[in-house]
Amino acid sequence: MKRDEDFAQLLNSSHERVVGRPLLPGGSPDARWLYEDAPFVLLAHDTSDDPLFVYANRMAQRCFEYSWDEFVGLPSRLSAEAPDRDERDRLMAGVRRQGFVESYRGLRIAKSGRRFWLEDATVWNLVDADGALRGQAARVPRWSDHC
Repeated sequence: MKRDEDFAQLLNSSHERVVGRPLLPGGSPDARWLYEDAPFVLLAHDTSDDPLFVYANRMAQRCFEYSWDEFVGLPSRLSAEAPDRDERDRLMAGVRRQGFVESYRGLRIAKSGRRFWLEDATVWNLVDADGALRGQAARVPRWSDHC
């Protein structure tokens, strides 16, 4: 799914449908660009009871210090430390109810244990053209180390 054009289309179209504007100004980027070159973290998880990551672009892999194979299939709750998971769960529940949340800031943890802040994130429901919920995604334009 790294460079899956159908999944890239789902990311783009659901962002526009749910958030009300394109994922990127000026058009829909292709799957290769979203995965390899996007200057922002882009993540998605599925709808399972304990949601699993199904997508993490290269910037997300660098930020969280996981390879594609380590990231995909990882429970998304593990992106936050145990004390911060309740706050993350409230965010995800709010996104499910409202469709999306903007300007989110949350503490996360990398594979190495490094803590960092997600800054100004948009988290939205991945909704396909038929209205079916396929998961949730996040676009994070900035992050900073936790001090």
